[in-house]
This record gives sequence, C-alpha cells and structure tokens, in this order.
Amino acid sequence: MKEIVIEGRIIGTGNSPFIIAEMSGNHNQSLEKALKIVEAASKSGAHALKLQTYTADTMTLDIGGGDFYINDTKSLWAATSLYKLYQKAHTPWEWHQKIFDRCKELGLICFSTPFDETAVDFLETLNVPCYKIASFENNHLPLIKKVAQTGKPVILSTGMASVSELQDAVDAIRAEGNEQIILLKCTSAYPATASDANILTIPHMRDLFNCQVGLSDHTLGIGVAVASVVLGATAIEKHFTLSRADSGVDSAFSLEPDELKCLVVEAERAWNALGRVSYGSTKNETKSMQFRRSIYVSKDIKKGDLLTRDNIKIVRPGFGLAPKSFERLLGKKISCNLKKGTSIKWDMII
Repeated sequence: MKEIVIEGRIIGTGNSPFIIAEMSGNHNQSLEKALKIVEAASKSGAHALKLQTYTADTMTLDIGGGDFYINDTKSLWAATSLYKLYQKAHTPWEWHQKIFDRCKELGLICFSTPFDETAVDFLETLNVPCYKIASFENNHLPLIKKVAQTGKPVILSTGMASVSELQDAVDAIRAEGNEQIILLKCTSAYPATASDANILTIPHMRDLFNCQVGLSDHTLGIGVAVASVVLGATAIEKHFTLSRADSGVDSAFSLEPDELKCLVVEAERAWNALGRVSYGSTKNETKSMQFRRSIYVSKDIKKGDLLTRDNIKIVRPGFGLAPKSFERLLGKKISCNLKKGTSIKWDMII
C-alpha cells in the first residue's frame, strides 16, 4: 500500500493517524476567530487544519426559493437559501494567506477543499501541499481531474457515492498519473449517527481501491473516529470549533479543543494497541507470571506420603508446577519432607 507524504508527515499504517481539524465556516466571518481556531487546533495536537475555498457565486445561483431554498425543518440550515448559507459559511479568499501563514508558524499543515476550478487556480498560488474533495463534489470529475493534475495528494470523501462513482473518481485521478490517493469513509448527514457510520467499509475500501483510507467523521464525540483506527484508518477528519455555543454553521457536530486533544491522544493509543498477532506473555507481562496459579503443598508432608487433594492445592503464586499437572500428581509418593507452602516440582516425586 503506497504511503502518502504531506510536508514530511507520512500517512500510512506504519504511522499514527493523520488528524485533520476542519474549520469550515465556524469562524462566523471573523478572521480573528479563524486565527484563534488555528491556534486551538495546534494546541490540541492536530496535524493539519483544513479550509473550504469557495464563494456563494461559485457554489450556487442567487435564487431565494424553489430548489434553492432549504425547506427541511430538521436541517441545521433550515429556512434559508443555499446562496445565503454559503455567503455565511464561506472563508473569504483574502483570509487564506494569513491563515496559511499562521499554520506554518505553528507547525500545522494547512490545505483546503476547492469547490470549483477557479478555487484550484487560487490555491495553487498559495502552494497548498494537498487537496481535499468534499463528498458533495466526489462526482465532479472535471474538478477532480484538475486537482489530480497538480500532482499533489488527493484526499477524497466518499459520502453518498456508489462503488461505481468512487471507481470513476479514483480512475480520474490515476488517469492523470497521480497515485497519491486517500479515500475517507464519510456519512454525509449533519450530524451523522454512529449506526450510519458503517466503518467496516474502511478495510473493504482499502482492498478494493488499493489506496490509503480514513474517515471524515460527522458523528458526535470521538468514539467512531477512534474505532476507525482499528479498521485501518490512517487519516481522520473532524470539524472543529472553539465552542459549540458559538453557533457556527457546523458547530453542532464539531469538536471543541479538549475533545480534539482527546481524539489525538486516543487515536494514537488505538494505533499503538494494534501491534501484531501475538500469543503468550509480552516483555511487560513477565513479572506478572508469578501471579498465575500453580501447585503448592497445603499441609506438611513426610517422605513417602502420597499426594492427595487434602495436601496439595492449586493456588497463587505461579512458581510451582502448572495446574494441568494436578490430576497426574494425585497418588504419587514424595521423595522428601515438604512443608506447607512449598511449591511442587517433579524432582520431589518418586
């Protein structure tokens, strides 16, 4: 499986998961808040911060009703037009350089999701190290081809896409000679439920497309994300906010700083726990072996006496013969006097 390298960070099963904090529109149109989000992501231990690069005009049409109005009362963004939503949620392009610069100062990898070809052209002027394709754009093959042509790693969310559609997207990237692909299992619901996460898809997707895989997670909390590591996720993306109380456009399903820090720690812990197929004691278990059970004299025994259930017993610690020998010892003669508390050895048996 080809590893991916982004600004020196290796993404692959031999390394702890690549944790991406997605700012989205949680800056609430404040550059000051956007920069504070960058700083909080860095302090929380994230490896990267991701933006979204679009304008309302590059996303949709300025129409207030009909197909362009969100009528779903259960939606986080109900009772508004798509155009107004994207006006509220977009990250002004003139902020990008300042955000990129702050990330660099703090050692964060910074990249973005372009939503049309003009965004790719703009991001190239900022020398982004990689690109993200959003779930809602994973069928936008012209955009995917343009991104692939940069020769930079392509991280693609799989939300809503069929196997056929994903194959089209992966083929489009590889047709441009680009093999640097990371597919992120994603459920495009906001928030998503754990029961809809279906993270068993992760290893299947890795084998099917022969590339790095991860998770773009819209569920609440960190449980699903940590579980994905066990299934082979090498990159995890979570939306991030300073506080859900700020009511950013995506804040309801975003992690706060302490939660992101916890994710970084627990994802690495889960990765470390994978280890290898192993039976028997590990090096750190050696001292614990003494606390297993073994066979001991439970009453004083004289030379020539027979061993019985009354004078030997299976107890802790583990310095005597293993419990599996108990039945075999019964009725055997002892070659010497033994005091209560003596561990049984075969050289004591006649």
